[in-house]
Formats: sequence, C-alpha cells, structure tokens
Amino acid sequence: MGIPNRQEVKGKFEAAKGAIKEKVGQVIADKELEHQGAAERDAGDVRSQVGKIKRKLGEAIEDVGTFIRK
Repeated sequence: MGIPNRQEVKGKFEAAKGAIKEKVGQVIADKELEHQGAAERDAGDVRSQVGKIKRKLGEAIEDVGTFIRK
C-alpha cells in the first residue's frame, strides 16, 4: 500500500467532519444539519475513493515502467 495522496486525506477529513455534523444534528434534533452532515460524509467518501483510485493507477503505471526498463 502506498502513501495516501492529498485527495484521499482531504476526503477522509471531509467524511469525518460530515459524520460529526450528522451526529450533532441527530443529538439536537436538527434534520437540516443531520442531512448536511450526511451529504458531506458521502462526498468525503467519494473524494477519498477517487484519490485511492488515482494512487493505485499511478502505482500500476510505475510498475509497468519498471517492467519495461528491465
């Protein structure tokens, strides 16, 4: 496993922030805050997955390059 890229880290942070907002919205019975948090959490998860795909693709390209140089 490679080092997470910036997009993965930002996505994880955004997902964590959204999860906190969602829980706070549940505790204080604020449906709008709860839905906003859920949306941010989902967006963060997507961003993190896109970053992971980019990292894996980059690693695969590096592996092909290494294989070709041999």
